[in-house]
Amino acid sequence: MIHQLRIYEIFEHNKAAFHERFRDHATRIMKTYGFNILAMWETETDKRTEFVYLLEWTDEIALRAAWTRFMADEEWKEIKRLTSGKHGDLVGAIEDRILSLTNYSPPVQI
Repeated sequence: MIHQLRIYEIFEHNKAAFHERFRDHATRIMKTYGFNILAMWETETDKRTEFVYLLEWTDEIALRAAWTRFMADEEWKEIKRLTSGKHGDLVGAIEDRILSLTNYSPPVQI
């Protein structure tokens, strides 16, 4: 198993719209492509508000294949178009990290 950490910059003025889109649409569509979301958080730094989530994958091949299918999904593309048209950009910078457990890490429990 590998884990993927995703960090999205989100904006205070349309944060509610971002959460609505992710909760009501992105997670539903992601599940159809085998995404296993373990947890989701919101955090604030001095400079920005972030939405952070952790995914679990069998391997990097599964991760890449699922992301390719999700990003090509016609429903998702239309939802992004409509919500961006109504609320502006909902996401700024995106950070994406593949996490590999060290051989001395305790088991992941979420």
